[in-house]
Amino acid sequence: MTIKTPITVAYGDGIGPEIMAATLRILDAAGAAIIPETIDVGEKIYRQGNTTGIPDAAWESLKRTRVLLKGPITTPQGGGYKSLNVTLRKTLGLFANVRPCEAYAPYVPTRYPHINLVIVRENEEGTYTGIEHRQSAEVYECIKLVTRPGCERIIHYAFEYARKHKRKKITCMTKDNIMKMTDGLFHQVFNELAAEYPDIDHDHYIIDIGSARLATQPEIFDVIVTTNLYGDILSDIAAQIAGSVGLAGSANIGNHMALFEAIHGSAPDIAGKKIANPSGLLHGAIQLLVHINQPLAAATIENAWLKTLEDGIHTADIYSAERSQKKVNTDEFAEAVIERLSQKPTHFKPVEYSPDVQAKIECYGERKSIQEQKILVGVDVSLDNAQEAIQNIAQKAASYQGPLKLAVISSRGLKIWPNSAVDAPDTHQCTCRFQSSLNVKELSAIPYNDVIQLVQHLEHVGLDIVKTENLYLFDGKLGFSLMQGQ
Repeated sequence: MTIKTPITVAYGDGIGPEIMAATLRILDAAGAAIIPETIDVGEKIYRQGNTTGIPDAAWESLKRTRVLLKGPITTPQGGGYKSLNVTLRKTLGLFANVRPCEAYAPYVPTRYPHINLVIVRENEEGTYTGIEHRQSAEVYECIKLVTRPGCERIIHYAFEYARKHKRKKITCMTKDNIMKMTDGLFHQVFNELAAEYPDIDHDHYIIDIGSARLATQPEIFDVIVTTNLYGDILSDIAAQIAGSVGLAGSANIGNHMALFEAIHGSAPDIAGKKIANPSGLLHGAIQLLVHINQPLAAATIENAWLKTLEDGIHTADIYSAERSQKKVNTDEFAEAVIERLSQKPTHFKPVEYSPDVQAKIECYGERKSIQEQKILVGVDVSLDNAQEAIQNIAQKAASYQGPLKLAVISSRGLKIWPNSAVDAPDTHQCTCRFQSSLNVKELSAIPYNDVIQLVQHLEHVGLDIVKTENLYLFDGKLGFSLMQGQ
């Protein structure tokens, strides 16, 4: 007797219920050994006053099944509503977003008929932590957090995924020529881990030229691993140049939980019309079947889908008089796939998944780290001084007679004092850097009480402090970037 795997199912909003019903019908006809448990999430729950969009009962189901197949969600407009996707990714520890992108030419038009790549995106860190502050009337801040364990976890996953799926090369994309510490760490960890996978080629691109190459030469890429924001952008670029965002599925993978979905939205403008293409969600479901180690059912469904595409049975979004034989609605497309479950494509290469290809790869980022000596050597003090001239700010800041010395004043990372080349510096928000020595090569340790005394003095002389950031050395190396012009 086949043991069936419980999975949690969320029908979602907009076109979600229609494409989910079609997808589950295909899975059932293909003999997928699953037991769906349905939960309510999304717009209905938001409207009930739950700002996260997910009730306690849904969490209970997820803890039991550890697998979620989710339809697209509508987040109500206006403040106060949290992104359900972000909530799920963080709460469930879904650190890896995996998006395969493949061309289906000539049935889906594309300039790049040979594109076949996978983007592995870090899912929990970077600017998507959503930590933002308003510091003044004109200045807003978004914090980018990157951790070594987070980098190790996603990069390790990418290499393991490539090995299991017989991929030949991994490309890392960062902007470490500018963000030398955060993106620099990601690139450094990539190089460290790449040395442990001699069977897989690797290279690195700065994200701007990498994006340009992806948009014009996608066939040179195999697996791309990158940080959260870059991966989000690259994934949609890749899906679009492959032919259609509407056909792409997505997997969000953690060590103990996983979420599968289409990458498109809820499309409320066509909800209820039964014209939506269920292919994106179906591809997410195929990834789910691979994840729960049902590769035969996954391959059967994907081959039937490819055969349906070859036979010209198309929904309105990809229909054309030149390439299509019949325009069908959501349910009719599902029936066409079901009718072909015993068939394989002839134009496309038939899909095969080996039993050991399941994508459940556990990565914890627990490489042994070297303990570094960390010493406090200064502090950055950010000020809101919209009405004050730079010389007045400098005079007040330099009036402190303690052990910390005013080294530089900057605005948005650019030095504006002393000896600035900027004729009219912007002081609506500026940062005063105080160091234990004006020479960064002679910095020495200070007690935190020195920082407290400095801040108290600056407040006393009338400077409006909005933020402080401690400056450290790690084994004698700067743990902070120098200001432009410093």
